[in-house]
Amino acid sequence: MFVPTVVIVPGLRDYVADHWQTLLESELIKSRSVCSVPPLGRKDLSCARRVAGIQNVVERVNGPITFVAHSGGVIALAHWANQYRRPGVAGAVLATPADLETPLPEGYPAIEDLRSNGWLPIPRIKLGFPSLVAASSNDPLAAFERVEQLARDWDSELISLGAVGHLNPGSGFGVWPLAAELIAQFD
Repeated sequence: MFVPTVVIVPGLRDYVADHWQTLLESELIKSRSVCSVPPLGRKDLSCARRVAGIQNVVERVNGPITFVAHSGGVIALAHWANQYRRPGVAGAVLATPADLETPLPEGYPAIEDLRSNGWLPIPRIKLGFPSLVAASSNDPLAAFERVEQLARDWDSELISLGAVGHLNPGSGFGVWPLAAELIAQFD
């Protein structure tokens, strides 16, 4: 039996040293990060390049995969699932997906920039593999009701995390212990 390789799909800001995904990756036995192969950069808004980055990592993994995506990375993974089918995806943990179809707070890309870079519309298809959507009740990047609808559209199980903001360092999260528990559901 193969232990799945965990493929980390970060959000629009790409690599963040004290982010729970980065900290999680350093503790996993088998993991790969999309942002490291090749570096995507913080200013590169091309959804197509993000999807190609996911596919690039997927093609280099032998055996089953469990995805761990956060924020805009969840949306990139939905675009990937809309374009590719890969046998052996054990599952996906989709943490606090950003609602890119609604104006984001200052400092984030505008809807027009996201649209012109291929992020919109957000795919509303069954992903084709088991998935859990971990949602925050007070996420500044997505209303709970919008995330709840995405989970239904993707045929994902919805898990309410309570009031955890955007589940990032700005919300007080470095280590996120629940991530390992959610990943283990796909082993």
